Amino acid sequence: ACICEKNKRVINCRVVNGVCWCDSVGSRVSVNCETLTSKCLLMKAEMTSSKSGRREKPKDAFEDTDGLYDPECENTGVFKAKQCNGTTCWCVNTAGVRRTDKHDEDLKCNQLVRTTWIIIEMKHAERNSPLNTESLKKFFKDTITNRYMLDGRYITGVVYENPYITIDLKQNSSDKSSGDVDIADVAYYFEKDVKGDSVFHNNILNISIDNEALKFEKTVVYYVDEIAPEFSMKSLTPGLIAVIVVVIVAIVAAIVVLVFTRRRKGKYVKAEVKEMNEMHRGLNA
Repeated sequence: ACICEKNKRVINCRVVNGVCWCDSVGSRVSVNCETLTSKCLLMKAEMTSSKSGRREKPKDAFEDTDGLYDPECENTGVFKAKQCNGTTCWCVNTAGVRRTDKHDEDLKCNQLVRTTWIIIEMKHAERNSPLNTESLKKFFKDTITNRYMLDGRYITGVVYENPYITIDLKQNSSDKSSGDVDIADVAYYFEKDVKGDSVFHNNILNISIDNEALKFEKTVVYYVDEIAPEFSMKSLTPGLIAVIVVVIVAIVAAIVVLVFTRRRKGKYVKAEVKEMNEMHRGLNA
């Protein structure tokens, strides 16, 4: 009956009061095709498609988490605070990114912590000359505002440091109104567009600055939550642990050297005083 222009992973589309509504694949939750679909429902649809064999899982999918997983979504489309894969569970933020260590099913996730700041960092392919900074800023601000329907006040920065482009999206829960799209959904749509796996129906994003197509070598998304994540040493990478160990060993070694030096100096002072006393006694005699 209609085509969902903003989400190609849907079924059973129909027009209701002049608006196209469809059921999201995997969850059957009805989505309004005039706005962005939530990241949780999109991830669930992608995972469902991967299971059915209709499409392959992108090799670099979800670089910011532990990989593509089948999420549990609320009826509103948002992530449930607690996600599980079999008997292994963890807590996520509003972007669906793991923010705790993995535990058993007894894990308690008391609230869905909001992601208030998303940093999108892209590295473009090598060029003979840098891009025009003003043209670049205008393109990405216009694209995010028009294509992803995000209010411009949530785009707090577009910085160009050749060859890196960094986009900052900030959205506190107190600032977000009921009609605003979520920055986590915007970042998901944008990342998919940049990596050539658009969620839109037959609507490819052409990234062109001053009529010159731009290609990217790498895109990474970072998340900052309103409450700090709860990771233990177990979750740190071996490289980071090695650095921490080296720093600790260096500090301990410095303390040992300092103590040893002071002890030697103390013995030297004591010996010097003893010799002076003996000389005085000899002179008095």
